[in-house]
Amino acid sequence: MTERERETSTETILRSVQEGKLSVPEAARLLSGGVTTDLGFAVIDADRSRRTGYPEVVYCKGKRIEQAEAIMVGMRDAGLPVLGTRASRELAERIARRFPEAVYEEEGATLTIGSLTDPDEREGLIAVVAAGTSDRPIACEALRTAEFFGSRTLFINDVGVAGIHRLFARLEEIRQARVVITVAGMEGALASVVAGLVAVPVIAVPTSVGYGASFGGLSALLGMLSACAPGISVVNIDNGFGAGYQANLINRQKVKHG
Repeated sequence: MTERERETSTETILRSVQEGKLSVPEAARLLSGGVTTDLGFAVIDADRSRRTGYPEVVYCKGKRIEQAEAIMVGMRDAGLPVLGTRASRELAERIARRFPEAVYEEEGATLTIGSLTDPDEREGLIAVVAAGTSDRPIACEALRTAEFFGSRTLFINDVGVAGIHRLFARLEEIRQARVVITVAGMEGALASVVAGLVAVPVIAVPTSVGYGASFGGLSALLGMLSACAPGISVVNIDNGFGAGYQANLINRQKVKHG
């Protein structure tokens, strides 16, 4: 989606004022963040991209298929690009019948209709580094999120500390990134190791991968929070989306300010 498309809602409001169809006070209310669509079970915030630079994202898990579909359709009808996370194949098939351009990435369970930028216009570089193959789904969620919001990405898989020579073999590639996302379960040590080897922010994602004493990702979370290496920030367990979004903010700011 181009910058002009993102500004459509604002331009429509201003044109309505110019044509006498909308009062100045009402336009001021809408421009301050009141552009919404009430679906009864959900309220679409169509003006979020104007306020924050990015549209809202649909968390699909826990919603009925028809609810997630209606939200996505409503956003697309408002001219917004759509990212759905934790999306099922059934939802993706329903969306594809209405929007053939939709893309479903099953491993990361992401569903997109359009994007903020074309692939060849993505900027900077975010390295998404996964400890093991079991961590790939969360890493893919982070990867697709960052790409959707306009960042170039590099995916490096299966470089966990149990075979640390594999990480060192890819280190020069990782060091080209403006931000690094590390995705690991078990004891979550990958974040500390990477943060001690690079000169950029590291966003750590603990995953629920591991045997019983990992407590569904809690061990990795606590290990990352307790890391001795500086420069690490930590998101919630399995929160690939949160890591991808935050990494994109850092990456795009570094692009903007050099």
